[in-house]
Amino acid sequence: MSRPRAKLTGNFPGCPVESTLSFLDGKWKGVILYHLMNEGILRFNELRRHIPSVTQRMLTKQLRELEEAGLISRKVFAVVPPRVDYELTPLGHSMQPVITALKAWGETHVICKDGERRVLPPVDRIRPLEAAE
Repeated sequence: MSRPRAKLTGNFPGCPVESTLSFLDGKWKGVILYHLMNEGILRFNELRRHIPSVTQRMLTKQLRELEEAGLISRKVFAVVPPRVDYELTPLGHSMQPVITALKAWGETHVICKDGERRVLPPVDRIRPLEAAE
């Protein structure tokens, strides 16, 4: 049985796209990085408020994997109640062009409206330009 892509961090088959995607592998990692890029330092519950559909368990798992990859840092404060801050590392900040490109593509090609999400076919993107001429 083959190992998941995230487990191949020491043995990439040579493809730079696959190796980059291995750091973003997981439904919420890109979203977490996006919010940390826009907001700076965030606490766990602040991240949960930004991503309401993620479970606490999954958010914890994704944060641990991002920390293990060196993309985010976790700072624990010895106070009651416990306080944990998450922020991007320099390596995490270097992912900004990737996350920005994903956001730009989504803004151009995906419509989220009335609880529905759909991808615009190429014809729908061309038609408004033709109507303007």
